[in-house]
Amino acid sequence: MPEETALTKGEAAVVADGHAASAKERNTSMMGVELVHDRDLIAASGAGSSAPRLRLAWQVKAILPIAFVLLNGLLLLLLATFSVAGPQRRAVLVVAAAGAVAVCAVLLSVLYYLVQRPMVQLQEKMERVITAGDLTVAVPFASRNDEIGDLGRNFNEMIRRLRESQEEIARLHRTQMSRAEHLATLGALAAGLAHEIRNPLAGIAGVIDIVRRDRPASSPARQVVKDVRQEVTQINRIISDLLETARPKPPEIRRSDLNTTAEHSVMFVRQQALSRSIEVEFTPWVEPLELEHDAGQIHQVLLNLLLNSMQAIGSSGHIRVHVLAANGAAKVLVEDTGPGIAPEHLPNIFRPFYTTKGNGTGLGLSLARRIVEEHGGRVEASSQLGRGTTFEVFLPLRQMQVQAAD
Repeated sequence: MPEETALTKGEAAVVADGHAASAKERNTSMMGVELVHDRDLIAASGAGSSAPRLRLAWQVKAILPIAFVLLNGLLLLLLATFSVAGPQRRAVLVVAAAGAVAVCAVLLSVLYYLVQRPMVQLQEKMERVITAGDLTVAVPFASRNDEIGDLGRNFNEMIRRLRESQEEIARLHRTQMSRAEHLATLGALAAGLAHEIRNPLAGIAGVIDIVRRDRPASSPARQVVKDVRQEVTQINRIISDLLETARPKPPEIRRSDLNTTAEHSVMFVRQQALSRSIEVEFTPWVEPLELEHDAGQIHQVLLNLLLNSMQAIGSSGHIRVHVLAANGAAKVLVEDTGPGIAPEHLPNIFRPFYTTKGNGTGLGLSLARRIVEEHGGRVEASSQLGRGTTFEVFLPLRQMQVQAAD
C-alpha cells in the first residue's frame, strides 16, 4: 500500500508536469490568447460599452478539441495501467505524454504551413487593397489544388475584375471630360455666331414688314413677302433656342399658382389651335396650387409641349392639359391624339438636336427637360402609335411645404 501511494504521487507529478507544459505552450505567441476591443462589433450592435471580450487565436481553437481527446486518452491509459508495476507504468505515461505533445506540435506546424501562412498573406494583400487602393496584388498560394487554392484564385480573379473596372471607369471619365470640353467649345462658338446673326436679323424683319405694308393688297409680292417674314421668324426662333441651350438663364423662383401658369400657356395656343380644328381642354387642380417656380420658364416648357402636340396632330384633334397634385409633387399632363412616337425614337426625344421633323431644331424638348430639372423635377414621355403621346411634368411641392413650416 505505501508503494502504491508513492506511485500515485509520482503519477500525479507526471500529469501535473504535462498540464504545466500545456499551459506554457498556450501562453506562447503561436497559441496566442489576447484581450481585444472589437470596435466594429460594438458599433454594429449599437452597444455603448467598450468592455473587452476574449479573443482566441485559431491555433487555440484548433488544438483545444485535440488536447481534450489526448487528455482523455491519457486518463484511460492511466486507468488501464493501474495494475502495472511502478517504474514501467511511469515510463509508459511519460512516453504517452511526450507523444501527445509531439502530436499537438506536429499538427500545429502543419496547420501553420497549410492554413495560417496563406491566411496571413491574404490579410496583407487585402490591407494593401483597402488602405492603398493597390489593385495589382495577387496571393501566391492560388496554384494550390485545394480549398485554400480555390480561395486564392477567387481573390486574384476578383482583384483582376476590379482593376479592369477601374481602368474602364477612368477611360470613360477621360472620354466624357474630353467630350464635355469639346461641346463647351462648340457651344461658345455657336452662341457667338447666333448672337452675330440675330442682330442683323431683327433689321431684316423690320425692313420686310415695311415692304409688305407698302405693297398694295392685290400685289402678288405681298404673299412672297409674307412667306419671307415667316422664314425670318423661324430662323429667329432657332437662334433663340440655340442661345437658351448654350447660355442657360438661372430660374427666378417665386411662389405662384401653377394653375395660372398652365392656363396662361393654354390660352396662348388656343387661338392657333382653333384655326387647325384642334380642341384644347384645360382642367386645373381643384384648389390653388402654389409652389416655388419660375412661371416664365415653366410657361416656356408647357408652350413647347403644346406646340409639339399641335404639330404632331396637324389638323382635327384633341389636346388635354391636366394639373394634378399627389405624393409630394405637382404634375402637369399634356395629352394629344396625334399619331404617336415610334418606340425607337422615344428614348432619344430629349437629346439635343434630335428631331424627326423636317423643320425642327431638336432643341425644344432638351431645353424643356433642363428647365424642369433645374426646378428639381423631371419630364416623362409615353406614346402609342396611332393613339397619341402623353408628357408628364413633375415639380416638387417640397419647397412650398418647407416655407409653410417656417
